[in-house]
Amino acid sequence: TVASDVTIGEFAVIRDHARIGAGTIIESGVHIGRDVAIGQHCFIGPNVVLMYGTHLGDRVMIHGGTVIGGDGFGYVWGDERYMKIPQLGNVVIEDDVEIGCNVCVDRATFGSTIIRRGTKIDNLVQIAHNDSIGQHVVITGQVGLSGSVTVGNRVMFGGQSGVVDHITIGDDARIGAATPVTKDVK
Repeated sequence: TVASDVTIGEFAVIRDHARIGAGTIIESGVHIGRDVAIGQHCFIGPNVVLMYGTHLGDRVMIHGGTVIGGDGFGYVWGDERYMKIPQLGNVVIEDDVEIGCNVCVDRATFGSTIIRRGTKIDNLVQIAHNDSIGQHVVITGQVGLSGSVTVGNRVMFGGQSGVVDHITIGDDARIGAATPVTKDVK
């Protein structure tokens, strides 16, 4: 379902059961997977990939080359090799989020990877499966968040900082540039 005033660029692909809201711009080369929902007045830059089941709120901006909803990095050792754990969840991005170029946001193993309202993400950021990002968070370039990280509201990440899996970062925390976060932060 595509609203009548949606702009769609050359070579864009839109799969079955996708929904695109009024006033949205889809640039050239975009892939919109099955069951993707895009809100109103969004901007999807060139060569963006929105994998199946991704949900975007209103006024979301996603810049060129970003992949939303790719498989999370989930493996378990067994039978003398790494075996892939299926990633069956999705990604939910709320209203007024902006995501820079060449960002990867992985789908959840189960449930949703969530980026909440008003968050701003710079270029070259990795957000792993099952992460939960609060409202009005700022994530600068080359930040990496491992799986199942919970980030509170108004948190700021300096460039090249990284967070190990299963960490909780509280509201209003400031993570300095190139800082490794290995323990919960209040």
